[in-house]
Amino acid sequence: MLQLREASGPAAVIHRGDYTAPAYWIDTVDLSFDLDPAKTRVLNKMTLRRNLDVAAGPLRLDGEELNLARVLVNGQGTSFKMENNQLVLENLPEGSEPFALEIFTTCAPVKNTKLMGLYVSNESFFTQCEAEGFRRITYFLDRPDVMAMYTVTLRADKAKYPVLLSNGNLVDSGVLEDGRHYAKWVDPHKKPSYLFALVAGQLVAREQRITSRAGKEHLLQVYVRPGDLDKTEHAMNSLMASVAWDEARFGLPLDLERFMIVATSDFNMGAMENKGLNIFNTKYVLANQATATDADYGNIESVVGHEYFHNWTGNRITCRDWFQLSLKEGLTVFRDQEFSQDLCAEPSARAVKRIEDVRVLRTAQFPEDAGPMAHPVRPDSYIEINNFYTVTIYEKGAEVVRMMQTLTSRAGFAKGMALYFARFDGQAVTCDDFAQSIADANPGSALANLLPQFKRWYSQAGTPRLATRGAYDAAAQTYTLHFSQSCAPTPGQVGKEPFVIPVNLGLVGASSGAALPLQVQGSSVAGADSHLFVLTEASQSITFTGVTEEPVPSILRGFSAPVVLDFDYSDAQLLTLLANDPDPFNRWEAGQRLALRSAINSIAAGADTTGATPLNDAYIDAMRTVLRHPTLDAAFKELVLTLPSETYIAEQLDVVDPQRIHAVREAMRLQLAIALQADWQWAYSVHENNGAYRPDPVSSGRRALAGMALSFLCLAAMQSGDEVWPGKTLQRFKDASNMTDRFNALHALVGSGHALASPALARFHALFKDEALVLDKWFALQAGTSDRGGQVLPAVRLLLAHPDFNIRNPNRARSVIFSFCSANPGGFHRADAAGYVFWAERVMELDGINPQVAARLARALDRWKKLAEPYRSAAREALVRVAAKADLSNDVREVVDRALAD
Repeated sequence: MLQLREASGPAAVIHRGDYTAPAYWIDTVDLSFDLDPAKTRVLNKMTLRRNLDVAAGPLRLDGEELNLARVLVNGQGTSFKMENNQLVLENLPEGSEPFALEIFTTCAPVKNTKLMGLYVSNESFFTQCEAEGFRRITYFLDRPDVMAMYTVTLRADKAKYPVLLSNGNLVDSGVLEDGRHYAKWVDPHKKPSYLFALVAGQLVAREQRITSRAGKEHLLQVYVRPGDLDKTEHAMNSLMASVAWDEARFGLPLDLERFMIVATSDFNMGAMENKGLNIFNTKYVLANQATATDADYGNIESVVGHEYFHNWTGNRITCRDWFQLSLKEGLTVFRDQEFSQDLCAEPSARAVKRIEDVRVLRTAQFPEDAGPMAHPVRPDSYIEINNFYTVTIYEKGAEVVRMMQTLTSRAGFAKGMALYFARFDGQAVTCDDFAQSIADANPGSALANLLPQFKRWYSQAGTPRLATRGAYDAAAQTYTLHFSQSCAPTPGQVGKEPFVIPVNLGLVGASSGAALPLQVQGSSVAGADSHLFVLTEASQSITFTGVTEEPVPSILRGFSAPVVLDFDYSDAQLLTLLANDPDPFNRWEAGQRLALRSAINSIAAGADTTGATPLNDAYIDAMRTVLRHPTLDAAFKELVLTLPSETYIAEQLDVVDPQRIHAVREAMRLQLAIALQADWQWAYSVHENNGAYRPDPVSSGRRALAGMALSFLCLAAMQSGDEVWPGKTLQRFKDASNMTDRFNALHALVGSGHALASPALARFHALFKDEALVLDKWFALQAGTSDRGGQVLPAVRLLLAHPDFNIRNPNRARSVIFSFCSANPGGFHRADAAGYVFWAERVMELDGINPQVAARLARALDRWKKLAEPYRSAAREALVRVAAKADLSNDVREVVDRALAD
């Protein structure tokens, strides 16, 4: 055989417009693994055929860090060459007849710190193949539009690896010589390589047999390490709920004899939807009341749902190319959001979930849309696809799908989903194909009529701004709203065309506080108290008639579009909405706007914040009314009483002084603590006892509000010198019967800077030193706590030296490094630049271990150009230092180069 090698060239930019179908299709894949940590042998037998729809060309198979031993075509040796991590074969059979290709390679899973491909974690084997990890297992057409049928045989030492799992159904297993055994798995569905998975190790399983609506029986299994089985009940319940919901809501049944979830503590992502064998970060599987908080329970429910729903939206229909990533991720985030909301028994709980989702969008995705990594929901180019698993693809993509449902109705959207599967089941398709299906199923709908313009949400980056003003004519009893939309330039996109923006709105009486009936001028449709206005032009207006009193407009109810609303509300108008708006989202939003206005005014004033009272009496009184309201849900109260984050405040400013923002927000927290001290005591006494632990929305909301009360009471005590409430909080910490109450108490002590925090932290570590996920909370709490005089960074450096810290474990790295650099702006942005020095050190260190994790950390300085001096120059210097690293990965280089670009 002939083997030629060429040196690898510079990283190439991949463009969506350059897509071409592959020159070959792969129909079947038969993989055999002899698993060994140091040297795993992989025999890959494939059946291929030429794609006669494209010009003939060589077969180029992707591969990375593989040792190639043999290549056979139809059982015979063949010549090949290596070009830039590709195995190139040119002398292949002509014509349309299938041919056999056999490739034998070895790899070293134990050395794989990138956690992509086949790797070892806690002496077990795992895989992660999305987006381009399969090429680290064998040479292959590692792209999502190549879908094949897989048969997998696993062989390994039986004592070390008694459980052998892969996709699909188990068809054979048995014992081999020398203490080894085997298992053979067949997946009855075609899939792309990124959905391949295998697991081998010492595992135990919780099992549940279920019967579908169609009467078919299925086996559900949740695999974990021995000792963790008692923490899998909630994950199993969430999986069963997901199966039932998808069949009931969209008519999509489970299509395999068995469905497996496996948990591992070493994982770059949250979870992975490999066909029938989902691999999860332990964070999203393991939970019991002693070790997991209410938030953990909610996240497990959501993530289990998300990965299961991929079984249809992502697996049965997948992406033609990675530019279409939101086709599966945006749609599936929307589906998991709907799932979580549908599980809520009360409308208030649904509203809380919606507010929580929007808060993530506005604090994470809006800044991304305004920064150097801004990209459309369907990107046009990339260097490293792993950098585009972003909040734009996921969360903004979900909002685009939500708008489709808004424009077609819930029932209409379900019809569109049914048509989508009827057309494309078993295929790799595009975002355009999905949008067309939803529109075609709903002829005459706003989506169908406006589809070409609506699809600008896929092609244009940036967050639209919706400038709105209202005019009331008391004599004519009319109220007119004037809308204009704009979108700022983003990298590579200077001019933006108007979007389709669904605006759900209502009117609230300024005097009466009542929801006013809406009669649109020129319409014969009877008035309701809410109206959907679809904005399509750069400027448009709508007029309501029969408006008997001056109204306060309630705009973007339910956050009906992912836009920034500019409306010059007076404080009085916002207080009216906060007290009376029937839309819970806008009620919450009114409180956020009032707090944000106070923060921005105080930041601009520039005065010393010591003893400052940025919040006016009207706001304080309104918060007291919310807190003591007899019917509002406790979870909703907790959301309203939570101040806008420092990150969100920063995004509203042209020039950002992080320390000034931190000081003002801390002054606001202290003012709320002192002014409402009696109210916080009342709130704690009313919500502290909740009976036997249940992670349901009502109980979770009560615990959240009690925890918030403790935090404010400890903060007030630090100011007054009172020891009663810190003492009560420590006792609460000691006596708590669940992790939520225990951690809330610990958070209150640490967050207030009280001396009792130190012994509480020591006790917490002693109690949970063998629980990795709980220790992650312990680390994160200390790294993310409020900075007072620069104490956090020295504490973080000490945490890196802690015997339980391991930078190679992504969860542990995130718990300390990310909690400080990405989630603690008051501690990270230091005038002495020490935070930026620390960031640069950690990015470069992680880049040599796990470039994916390093690239995520690199994005902590995305918005450095907004910083005031001296922060701006120091941040740039840190970025330049990272960019100068000679062997920087493509993952990190793309991020820092885009950040530094003019």
